Amino acid sequence: MRTSTAPKAFAGGFSLLLSGILLAGCGPAPDPGAVAPGLDARADVVSGIQRSAAAAAALLPASIRDSGELRIGRSVGGSPPSAFYLEDNRTAVGLDVDIAEAVARKLGLRVDAHEAAFDTILPALDSGKYDAGTGNFGVTEERKKTIDFATYVQDGQGFAVREGDPGGPITDVTRLCGRTVGTTKGTTFEATLTAHAHRCAEIGEPAYQVQVFSESSALYSALAQRKIDVIMGAINGLRYAATQQPALELRNEFRRLDVGFALAKGSPLAPALRAAVNELIHDGGYARILDKWGVAPSAIPESQVSPPEIH
Repeated sequence: MRTSTAPKAFAGGFSLLLSGILLAGCGPAPDPGAVAPGLDARADVVSGIQRSAAAAAALLPASIRDSGELRIGRSVGGSPPSAFYLEDNRTAVGLDVDIAEAVARKLGLRVDAHEAAFDTILPALDSGKYDAGTGNFGVTEERKKTIDFATYVQDGQGFAVREGDPGGPITDVTRLCGRTVGTTKGTTFEATLTAHAHRCAEIGEPAYQVQVFSESSALYSALAQRKIDVIMGAINGLRYAATQQPALELRNEFRRLDVGFALAKGSPLAPALRAAVNELIHDGGYARILDKWGVAPSAIPESQVSPPEIH
């Protein structure tokens, strides 16, 4: 697998874990080789996956089949277990990394991975810079106007706060009224907060304020330093962070979303990716990957191309 050198924006991309010192207030940083207690980020669950002649021959676009490569634009340095760096700040691991490698093997391809900032990947697909993008991209109707998806997992949107926060469960965005919410740039979380911003005024409450961050390390630091009150992020990422940081509490899910490979609208590659994911589901390779990262509850029964947004 060929992987481009990580840009400086992601140097120390495992900083979500290291920021635990800020959240906990003291104590050693968590072991960066571990994804969560009892899990091993270095465990190999993909090298034994075999090529599927049917999917590769019948569904792959000729240009990709002839090149032998699947060019992936991937966001690394976000919230584990999606995609992040080990302690060397060079080795990318995570659910997205393993899924992409497994799908490529099913299709008889090599992964040509290019690390990129999360909010630059989707715009780059239409230009042909990447064949597909990964970054825990949720399927929404707005994104589907310009992007196609081949789904491989289901995640969701949720909230986390400092331990002991008096606010109670966050069952709806109106529970955020009068508070400051932090989230990451260019995500479905930012879009959701923007779309629902009017609801506080409708019930006579002060509006919530939104602060947007480019990196998860800055987001978690802001929570620890009381610059924000709440984090809105991916359920799997927040659950993982809570296993590592005793000073962090998950305060409920807001909604679920399908997550998939992002592709240019109308990309002929979508059926091949869907078929490869479905073969992994059927032969057990998919379950082994999800078990490795502790996200078995996020399994989907089958991959789909651009399914309706979950409401």
